[in-house]
Amino acid sequence: MKCALLSVAALLLLVGCNSSTDNNAPAPAPSSGTPAANTGKKLKVALLTPGPVSDAGWSAMAYDGLTEIKDKLGAEVSNEEASSEEKIKDSMRSYAQKGYDLIFGHGYEYNAPGVELAADFPNTVFVSSSGDKTAKNAGAFRFELEQGFYLAGIMAAKMDTKNHLAMIGGDDVPSIRSTFDAFKAGAESVKPGIKVDEVFTGSGSDIAKAKAATEQVISSGADFVIHQANAAAQGVFDACKDKGVYAFGANADQNDNASGAVIASAVIVAKPAFLALAKAVQAGTYTGTVQKFGMKDGAIDFVVNPKLKDKVPADAQKLLDDTKDKIKNGAVTVPEAKF
Repeated sequence: MKCALLSVAALLLLVGCNSSTDNNAPAPAPSSGTPAANTGKKLKVALLTPGPVSDAGWSAMAYDGLTEIKDKLGAEVSNEEASSEEKIKDSMRSYAQKGYDLIFGHGYEYNAPGVELAADFPNTVFVSSSGDKTAKNAGAFRFELEQGFYLAGIMAAKMDTKNHLAMIGGDDVPSIRSTFDAFKAGAESVKPGIKVDEVFTGSGSDIAKAKAATEQVISSGADFVIHQANAAAQGVFDACKDKGVYAFGANADQNDNASGAVIASAVIVAKPAFLALAKAVQAGTYTGTVQKFGMKDGAIDFVVNPKLKDKVPADAQKLLDDTKDKIKNGAVTVPEAKF
């Protein structure tokens, strides 16, 4: 938690654009503006997610951050699902025209539209989770979930009996591929040459597709499966339960999933970063940048399911603990794609 608070402090040191006032035209003229905190205006924050915030994973994790902003800052908040490029732009534009100070798009696909619209709405801040594009009032978070996936790969390779693992993704985007590369690297650090299947279903909401894909990789020999499937992850868990293999949770702590198949989760601890971002926007000190948050910041964790901990061999647990410490102190660098 101390590390997470350091990340908060770092965010609050950012200087830059002012928060928003009402924008009633598609391309309002730039204005000097006044920070919402100084005018008594209630902070307005919108969250766009690729799926339902009830997914107990990727979208739910971001909604927890939004709720934290509402509870701690008394902000007015709103959430919409938006996955197509047209819907993303329409939703962002609508919120900006309504005077929202911060619009957060939860995924790589929100980065480019946010930067594009930032020029038209200079008093609204657009931030995405993942992405490399920035503007004065637009930027990105990058939660280094690769570190959690790397540990999952280590655990899977230490425990598997068939020399065969699998990864199930929904949409094929750079941020997901990067976590999958890290999972494979972790596994190969234990067993060079281990087989790791990679399947993308093309949908983060289709549970049936995710289940079918998981059943296929299990039938070909995989005995540990990790996902990046958003709401469709339930299909992965159900297939693992049916076939008697272990799954890994991702983004949120999914160890309590009703399937009982989740042996550990690679977790993003998002609340401190979301709250710090909102405080910076409220104070008028935010400037567009790409920020990374990892294990050393308390923003990423790898949590073994306490109900299944007795299934984890002592040497595997020790390797996990040692590697986690090395990631935190910089002795181990987990591979990350550039995007």
